[in-house]
Amino acid sequence: MVKNYKSFVFSVAKQKKNLIIFVFLTKEEKMGTTLDETKMYYTMKEVAAHFDVNTSLIRFWEKEFPTLNPYRNKKGTRYYTKADIDIFKTIYYLVKEKGYTLQGAKEILAVNKSKVDNQIKMRDSLLKIRMFLLSLKSELDR
Repeated sequence: MVKNYKSFVFSVAKQKKNLIIFVFLTKEEKMGTTLDETKMYYTMKEVAAHFDVNTSLIRFWEKEFPTLNPYRNKKGTRYYTKADIDIFKTIYYLVKEKGYTLQGAKEILAVNKSKVDNQIKMRDSLLKIRMFLLSLKSELDR
């Protein structure tokens, strides 16, 4: 049993001429829902479900990070664009995955946001490769 799901660990073993690929899911791959790419705005509930967090965390991070500023209608309902979700993804990556404090995440975003964005793009591409390997494994198991 692997205790650290954040690590991108996979091992390949050969047994009796069969190729067995063991791939351990990360938390990102276990996240609840995927966002509909055709939509222009997303509700707070949809964003919270996608990142598997409470809506109160999103509201709190809005207060802490002024760059996270969703559109609000007259009733005060928040609607997030893809740019807002990208900002939230960056904050989530720094705080929840990398373990930075909120102050540390603010400093990193102020100084070196492009480096963090590159790290996130690299992680996302590795996740796509992982999902491809999972689908390949399921095809081989059939």
